[in-house]
This record gives sequence, C-alpha cells and structure tokens, in this order.
Amino acid sequence: MKAEADLIVRWRELATCYNAVACALERALQDAHGLTMSEYETLDRLVDLNSKKCRMQEVAAAMYLSQSALSRTVARLEKQGYVQRALCQNDRRGIFVELTDAGRRHHAEARETHLKILAEHLTPNP
Repeated sequence: MKAEADLIVRWRELATCYNAVACALERALQDAHGLTMSEYETLDRLVDLNSKKCRMQEVAAAMYLSQSALSRTVARLEKQGYVQRALCQNDRRGIFVELTDAGRRHHAEARETHLKILAEHLTPNP
C-alpha cells in the first residue's frame, strides 16, 4: 500500500509541476510573442527536425498533439506566415509543412522566453 500511495503522490506532484509550467509558458508566449504553447512547440519541432519540408504525420509523431489538433495549429501558423503547407506530389493524402524565414525568426525570438520560463520552473533549488 505504501508503494501505491507513493506513486499517487509522485503523479500528483508531476501533474502539478506540468500544469504550472504549461500555464506560465502559455501566458508568457502569448503576451510576448502572440503564440500559444502548441504553436511554439510546433515551430520548435520543425526547427528540431531541421528539414526543408516535413510530413505532417512526422511532426505529429514528434509531439503531444493529435493530427487534427496539429492541423488546426499549422493552419493558424500558416495564416500568420510562419509555415507553408503543400501536398505531397507522390501521395495526395500526404501534406508537407515547411517553416518560413519569418517562422524561423519568430521561433528564435520566442525561444528565449521559452527557456526563461523553463529555467524558472525546472531548475532545482540549491
């Protein structure tokens, strides 16, 4: 029973930490850069994948978003000029997403805010 109670306590601590960090990220990214956390994470994954074009399903596999949630997020980023979408020539069902120069610049600016919030919440206290 003690092991089960310890698991529950650890889970609650983890969930509380995640929610605090996610809320702080959402606020800071929105206020400073006009991005939701999902929009920033999408830009960040595209930068990490370091490819000219990525298949949407490849980006979805690297993230916590469902394909439909990612599709909505990419649509918002496309409207802002941060990404472009294109159909795959070999497979009409496939969709590529590509980071634009504006998207790369916006990600670089928002990255500092992202790292600052992560450091504030995840750096162990001495």
